Amino acid sequence: MEHAAVPAWAMMAYLISGVFFILALRGLSSPASSRRGNRFGMAGMLIAVVTTLVSQYRPTLTWPSPPQNSPEYADFLARSAENAGNEVNLLWIAGAIAVGAIIGLTTARRIKMTDMPQLVAAFHSLVGLAAVLVGVAAYLNPEAFGILDANKEILTVSRIEMGLGVAIGAITFSGSVIAFLKLAGKMSGSPIMLPGRHVINLGTLLAIIGLTAYFAILPTNSTEWVFWAIVALSFIIGFLLIIPIGGADMPVVVSMLNSYSGWAAAAMGFTLHNSAMIITGALVGSSGAILSYIMCKAMNRSFISVIAGGFGAVASEGGEAKEQRPWKRGSAEDAAYMMQQAESVIIVPGYGMAVAQAQHALREMADILKREGVKVKYAIHPVAGRMPGHMNVLLAEANVPYDEVFELEDINSEFAQTDVAFIIGANDVVNPAAKTDKTSPIYGMPVFDVDKAKTVFFIKRSMGGVGYAGVDNDVFYMDQTMMLLADAKKMVDDIVKALQH
Repeated sequence: MEHAAVPAWAMMAYLISGVFFILALRGLSSPASSRRGNRFGMAGMLIAVVTTLVSQYRPTLTWPSPPQNSPEYADFLARSAENAGNEVNLLWIAGAIAVGAIIGLTTARRIKMTDMPQLVAAFHSLVGLAAVLVGVAAYLNPEAFGILDANKEILTVSRIEMGLGVAIGAITFSGSVIAFLKLAGKMSGSPIMLPGRHVINLGTLLAIIGLTAYFAILPTNSTEWVFWAIVALSFIIGFLLIIPIGGADMPVVVSMLNSYSGWAAAAMGFTLHNSAMIITGALVGSSGAILSYIMCKAMNRSFISVIAGGFGAVASEGGEAKEQRPWKRGSAEDAAYMMQQAESVIIVPGYGMAVAQAQHALREMADILKREGVKVKYAIHPVAGRMPGHMNVLLAEANVPYDEVFELEDINSEFAQTDVAFIIGANDVVNPAAKTDKTSPIYGMPVFDVDKAKTVFFIKRSMGGVGYAGVDNDVFYMDQTMMLLADAKKMVDDIVKALQH
């Protein structure tokens, strides 16, 4: 069966949707244009979905006149039956879209910003699972997908696409499930090191590649077990790749899984002969890969090591500070007084701010300081939070002006001239051990030079714990540091009250 040719107008519509997706990525590159980028993405997806449904729809046919015993009438009956099937499918698709829309809208309205990373991981798992299901459907009913040759065998190129699609999709699904569980606190965020994990991972990956080649070469009727073996091994390797990656590397994992989901969608686009899926998947896959590289560079991690499942990783010693040294405890009144007297304040937010939902109180504090003539800026590390851009999203939610938010490379040189560095919920991204201690697991990771500020206020819950990397922080014990030990939101609220008196 030949696959139905895509009309010229549909190809043009897919091209337009691709342009919208490119504009969406461009818009999402900056917090100031992110809303516009989201709208471009929504418009592009709407165009792609509507185009696919309309181009595949077949209207009900009517027979104009007798006779009804001609070859033309037999052809008419065959086409009518095919169209009737398409109409039923369209109803099912409309119902699925309605159910998905209700779930999506409900989830988006109820989700907390602190839960956004695990929501993203969950969505990635759904993309991967969708790719697997499409591949399975194509394997079980290849005629409906138009991928049979003259001998009623699945085309070789389609088998390669199918094998790659289900493999990447299954890896994305199972890997995203593990990432979701780690981010949601349902399982330990520490690396889980299996004995002989490198040999197991490498052997499983080679088996998947070999089976995919075997599936592509041999006739379909002799390779049924091979297809299901590819699916099963791919689900397994997804778990194995993500389990040894610790919570500190979750921003890289999220962006990496985003890349995987894109490549899975692109592979299934070839199977479905859908250029919109190919374009969209390639854009998501390539942009996710680039973002993963940027995240690895920002964390001093090896890109190859991370995508290979924490190859060479070591279990963190974290949990407790290694030694107790003298430190100074400050109060909300101390922080309010010192910041009121300052000319400039740089705020460094981290995941602790997200957990405490302190971003609104923080913006209120900054607004009061600005009214009193204090220059306030926000410093955002590329890997602050649990996914790329997490802190930017939280500050945008609190209506923090975009021109007050700066990336590491744009603001790091200013700490030496600033009066107060106000750290709220961050730890590893301000740890000078990354610059001085070659034995530290974060050595070489670019960090904020908060130790150069005249005064440092550091909000954390207690002195007993350390960051995700499990490394004690010398900033706690510096002469110019005052520790503000409390829930981040409560402490900032107390500072606001002190500023108002």
